[in-house]
Amino acid sequence: MTDDPRFLAQPTSSKDVFVAFTFLALQGFGGVLAVAQRVLCEQKRWLTREQFVETLAVAQVLPGPNVCNLALMIGDRFFGWRGAFAALAGMMAVPLVIVLILTALYAQYAMNPAVSGALRGMGAVSAGLIFGTGLKLVGALRTNPMKAPVCGAFLVVAFVAVALLRRPLVWVILALGVVACAYAWIRLRPGPAAGEQS
Repeated sequence: MTDDPRFLAQPTSSKDVFVAFTFLALQGFGGVLAVAQRVLCEQKRWLTREQFVETLAVAQVLPGPNVCNLALMIGDRFFGWRGAFAALAGMMAVPLVIVLILTALYAQYAMNPAVSGALRGMGAVSAGLIFGTGLKLVGALRTNPMKAPVCGAFLVVAFVAVALLRRPLVWVILALGVVACAYAWIRLRPGPAAGEQS
């Protein structure tokens, strides 16, 4: 896999986007995000890891499901609003049918101990997939203007605030987001030009 944008592939049509996101959605039991990076960056090579992380960061602060926001932005990147709707339809159409069927089955078999155990196991697998994806994306921090130690500090502060101090997630994201954006802006500001130095 290359992280050089010059060697990226592109989908051939909005139908290609629809099919790719449909298969992506069908692989993501318990959450598509863990599979999205592998499919979009490694298999399809539509995005570099850095582009994926940047798009995901925006998707996470927008209202709505992260992966749907991600699909909309990636579809729009290639084919405008047609691509955005194709990607979203791919994420939603077939999984919606599956969820409706599983809901009907669950209503009948919810009290079965085997079903309860299977659902608990799927939750653990989903958590592991998301953790593994996070570890794979750590390499993208090399090009982040805040650098890995500062990003790690934000991670620890967010964890402590939400998990230990039980602060509302929306306020933690808002507060840390403002601080992180300000810090990144300061780091990205160009210094004085060489000719202006005395």
